[in-house]
Amino acid sequence: MLIDAHCHVWRIGRNDHTWPTPDLPAIHRDFDLDDLARAGAEVGLAGAVLVQSQPSQRDTEWLLEIAADHPLALGVVGWTDIAAPDAAERIATLAASPRLKGLRPMLQDLADDWILDPRLEPAIAVMVAADLSFDALIRPRHLPSLLELVRRWPDLRVVIDHGAKPDIGAGCLDPWREQIAALAAAPGVHCKLSGLLTEAGERASADALAPFAAHLLDVFGPDRLMWGSDWPVLNLAGDYAGWRAMADGFAADLDHAGQSAVFGETARRFYRL
Repeated sequence: MLIDAHCHVWRIGRNDHTWPTPDLPAIHRDFDLDDLARAGAEVGLAGAVLVQSQPSQRDTEWLLEIAADHPLALGVVGWTDIAAPDAAERIATLAASPRLKGLRPMLQDLADDWILDPRLEPAIAVMVAADLSFDALIRPRHLPSLLELVRRWPDLRVVIDHGAKPDIGAGCLDPWREQIAALAAAPGVHCKLSGLLTEAGERASADALAPFAAHLLDVFGPDRLMWGSDWPVLNLAGDYAGWRAMADGFAADLDHAGQSAVFGETARRFYRL
């Protein structure tokens, strides 16, 4: 059962849309769940986790609405302003929907240590109480702060999006390699084998991605690593079937149980699908 642990849908100009922008013509159009079904049909896509793409609670509420009406959508990772004074109440309201599986505060463009701000603690506490996951959209510079967050909140279920966006384009494994391994040493932390093609720039090839994918498989193992397409952002660097085939190659040395975990079971278990 192939489960895509990371994909997006959006409507240009609606639901507080701000990205993608017109300078990205390959993805600057509406994408919906029927588009995703067509993209994944060739590889037997059975279900998907919808991840927010806009820093907007309105966008999250829309995702929850469409997920309730489409069999492909197994869950939603949403957004709300976790720094807002009423963040705890906002999260509790969103969590009333059984389709909400987690939140993603989009840390990649925020300060390295923003997530350690004490003002966020009430929101994080509600996430833990509601058994919501924390999708960490980060860059390598955020890894030390994320490690500290995990140490402070051992019961917070964390998954690192896109392997923390290593600098594949420059072939730069260090210090990312050591820092991601330190997070993997925390037993509750998971990671997504996703988004790597678009981080590779002109080096978007299996050979360029291989050492990064191999390290993620090595430190997280198949029981804490889950495949995601990052569709339709993926379209900037490849296509759905091609990325699935490339990821199959990275996982070729795993046994059947390991491959089943990476391509579905880990996501199903982590997100309570």
